Amino acid sequence: MDTKELLKKVRKIEIKTRRLSDHIFGGEYHSTFKGRGMTFSEVRQYQFGDDVRNIDWNVTARYNEPFVKVFEEERELTMMLMVDVSGSKLFGTAQQFKNEVVTEIAATLAFSATQNNDKIGLILFSDQIELYIPPKKGRSHVLRIIRELIEFEPESKQTNIAEALKFLSNVMKKKAIVFVMSDFIADDYEHTMKIVSGKHDVTGIRVYDKREEEIPNLGMVQMLDEETDEWMLVNTSSKKVRLNYGRFYKEKVDYYKESFTRSGAGTIDCRVDESYVKKLLGYFKRRG
Repeated sequence: MDTKELLKKVRKIEIKTRRLSDHIFGGEYHSTFKGRGMTFSEVRQYQFGDDVRNIDWNVTARYNEPFVKVFEEERELTMMLMVDVSGSKLFGTAQQFKNEVVTEIAATLAFSATQNNDKIGLILFSDQIELYIPPKKGRSHVLRIIRELIEFEPESKQTNIAEALKFLSNVMKKKAIVFVMSDFIADDYEHTMKIVSGKHDVTGIRVYDKREEEIPNLGMVQMLDEETDEWMLVNTSSKKVRLNYGRFYKEKVDYYKESFTRSGAGTIDCRVDESYVKKLLGYFKRRG
């Protein structure tokens, strides 16, 4: 992709997702994700209804009338976007590939965080850490994240969610809002998820295509496994083959939901042919 085409794509995504964050998600994001706590702001004279526990006794004694401490929310937060860039991201049978939907979701979340003056960081992962962009503020930083999501080419096509979560734990010492975006066709990450969600506010966003849920009856079909680059001849007429695949897929989805739920993390399911806007808003409102 040449530079002109890339910038055009970035601008298109910015216009669409910034409009969403400005008019829909900004307030929802702010009310859903609270600051780290309350920090001291100033003292003022006591007013009827003030909590007596907030009286500043030193100032009160000095002026011989009651004064109270005023606190405000320590708003600044850090959002980490963790995006699976393994081979299966290019799957899509409807209007968009999974990676295109993921890019739009990530951009919407990033601009919502920017509205609240929060920092945003990015981790692109496969079965290794492909790219790490440390958290920073500002529009130009978000545009860089969008560019990477559009054009980044991973070295590996495999997936290892546990390794990505371990990396997050190592680089993020303070509590962060974490969105993990993947199709979650993986396993063996529940233990690491429990550790990470004990410290961070974690949400899994599963982006998938309806054609991944089951194999249609199409006879003998040559299929490519995007993560292993293996071609295989699959007899889709076989009921056993279709049932085995359906069982395999359901096991992965159930593992994802159970792992996140048992760890105290949130989950969102976004099918590529459905509105991710409704899914995100619904999630924010339930949590708000």
